Amino acid sequence: MIHQLPTALPRELLADEEMRRALEAHDFGTVFRLARSHAGISYSRIAAECDIKPDRVGTLAKGQGKITTIDKVRQIADALRVPGDMVGLAPRPWETGETPAPPYDPQIGVTSVRRRTVLQAATSTGLAAALPALTKPPAPRHLSNSDVEQLRHRTARLRRLDEILGGGDTYRVYLGEYQATKALLRTSTFTPESRRRMVALLAEQAQQAGWAAFDGGQQKQAESLYEESRNAAREAAEGDLLGNAYAFLGYQAADRNVAVEMAASSCATITASTPAGVRALLHERMAWACALADQPHLVEQALDAARAALQEQQDGEPQPDWAAWVDQTELDIMTGRCWTELRRPLRAVPVLTRALDRFDDHHARDKALYLSWLADAYLAAAEVEEAARVTGRAWDLSVGVASVRPRQRLAPVLEQLRRHQDVSLVRNVLEKVA
Repeated sequence: MIHQLPTALPRELLADEEMRRALEAHDFGTVFRLARSHAGISYSRIAAECDIKPDRVGTLAKGQGKITTIDKVRQIADALRVPGDMVGLAPRPWETGETPAPPYDPQIGVTSVRRRTVLQAATSTGLAAALPALTKPPAPRHLSNSDVEQLRHRTARLRRLDEILGGGDTYRVYLGEYQATKALLRTSTFTPESRRRMVALLAEQAQQAGWAAFDGGQQKQAESLYEESRNAAREAAEGDLLGNAYAFLGYQAADRNVAVEMAASSCATITASTPAGVRALLHERMAWACALADQPHLVEQALDAARAALQEQQDGEPQPDWAAWVDQTELDIMTGRCWTELRRPLRAVPVLTRALDRFDDHHARDKALYLSWLADAYLAAAEVEEAARVTGRAWDLSVGVASVRPRQRLAPVLEQLRRHQDVSLVRNVLEKVA
């Protein structure tokens, strides 16, 4: 059953303008602070019911950190009896009288529970049944800047699905959003500025759909969507999105020289007004392309540029939602990946180990991928037992993820491990994956 706080949030508190703004923005630190000050709900009780460490609740209440995962938003909404529509969710089971899903069980494992919760909700009517209940796109008519902004907000919230689901689950969702925007561009009227913003949104949605296609193993569809994104970004005069389109095209290019050319084109879009997070993203993609092309000097240059961009980032500097995930941990992981590809395990292992210690298992697909590079680096350093241990961990995380990439990355690692079947730990891993 879903537990309820002895004192759920009073209706008058839910109607409070500050509370409503906080809920809409998923600013749960403010929600917790208001719950304590106006409803008398202690942080320790909030922590117990929301399955958050007490010190974490206090940190959030001070405005430090954010809640970013959909199922944690659900858990908080249920614990505080916040109606689903106030936080971008479908009506909660306790609102509709339906039987709620089983609560999180730490003994089962967080990654499988997270994926299963979302996918079980989608089994009868498709993935859309598990999505947040977002505002429907406006009917074909004159669309204002405000209308386009609502659609952009919807796109940002849908992007959160990529944190817990693979492209095999999300591709149709993202493609549908992209196609709906194309239809609105054909059938609606705009001011010149609202049309430009709508075309920019189309470029952003094409990138998200292309990423899901790439993650799901649909390379041709991904390339086509990235090219459409590039064209739309040019039309909208959105240099940041244009740079990201080039970066995506380079990231999936099979020809290593083409990958470097595309990555260089992406970095050429950087100007003095480019947000720090975007600069870091484009430079780290350049580093990766150069690593694959065995150009270590250019790799170091690009990584240094990415690191400098993050160091220059000012608190409160606006970043586009599609680049908000770029931080020091992600850059450290890219650094380790690059040194692994360049066969420099003594550089790769320490930075990957430190970064992955900070990387949450909630992001199962990405962590499985990143662990595959750590396993590869251990093999390059002739540390077979460590490589086997990390490979087994990556394999466990990849189970149930609708993405082709973790298993693709682990395949050559497993092939190398087969040469060491006399090692008991290696045999155990090979038996597991068999």
